Amino acid sequence: MSGRIVAGATPVRVGIAAASDVGECRRTARRLAEGYMFDADEVGKICIVATELATNVLRHGGGGEVLVQMLDDGANPQLEMLAIDRGRGMRDVALCLRDGYSTGGTLGTGLGAVARLSSLFDVFSVPERGTVVLSRISRGGTRASSAAGERVEFGAVCVTLAGEIECGDTWRIADAGDRCALLVADGLGHGALAATAARDSALTFAARPFDAPAELLAAMHERLLGKRGAVAACAQLHLEEARVDYAGVGNIHGSIVGRESSRGLVSHHGTLGFTWARPRQFAYDWPAGDLLIMHSDGLSSRWNLAHLRGLHALHPALIAAVLYRDLGRARDDATVVVVRRRA
Repeated sequence: MSGRIVAGATPVRVGIAAASDVGECRRTARRLAEGYMFDADEVGKICIVATELATNVLRHGGGGEVLVQMLDDGANPQLEMLAIDRGRGMRDVALCLRDGYSTGGTLGTGLGAVARLSSLFDVFSVPERGTVVLSRISRGGTRASSAAGERVEFGAVCVTLAGEIECGDTWRIADAGDRCALLVADGLGHGALAATAARDSALTFAARPFDAPAELLAAMHERLLGKRGAVAACAQLHLEEARVDYAGVGNIHGSIVGRESSRGLVSHHGTLGFTWARPRQFAYDWPAGDLLIMHSDGLSSRWNLAHLRGLHALHPALIAAVLYRDLGRARDDATVVVVRRRA
């Protein structure tokens, strides 16, 4: 995947509150898969998975939502579904995955079918707090890979403020084999003008993703002069050196999170496109297994993964979805990206 960029998609949010919503989730996933030329067998798998996930959210979660998005690197697209609820949760996840265990009345055999049909599958559930299930299905039947092949894995949620058509947040990941680069940007306010500012930031990043983070922010500032401004943070992930170079302007929150501790990453006050002081760039150690988490102010920064036992070890997409579920603010767009460097 060297040199490729995974674009920051805005997922389709399918609210699950009634039986008819299960069909809407299935149709949404089908349309997206067919638009990316998944073959008939793959589309069939995707429809089964969408039906099972939405049915579980409705019957066992008491309602919730399924986020459906395409992770597109230009070569090997993956359709991702994140089923999110705040219901009764599962006391025995292994039992729910066992062959023969069924939600009843669906096309497959419950979560076991979802796991078998997925290129990538993971689940996080806490009794009385709810469940998040991740499924990715890759075009061509390949196992789902991440932004730097087998070196890192990532997950992202980027959700539009309710009532708005365009999202004022965005994210990007670029891969050069031995390093990755990451952008999270948030246009001022929300709606079309904020979305344009976020896209302008992303276009600047896409043209030169492996420039130093501070230089990238300077280029974004120049591009946004006289337009709706934005806040943004850029990180360059050096895989061999186990290091993150980071620079941020405005209220993008960044942290490196281990199992026992976390470190906040420094962002400077200011707004790209308006008055600002050129940001300093900082280098941070990034041990194998630690998470890099970056998010916009659409999520509260008052979180601690240690309070959610077992979550740190699971796939970054699950972590992103749980943070979005538990900490998302209803008054703004929300973006969270989570990256883990494998040992």
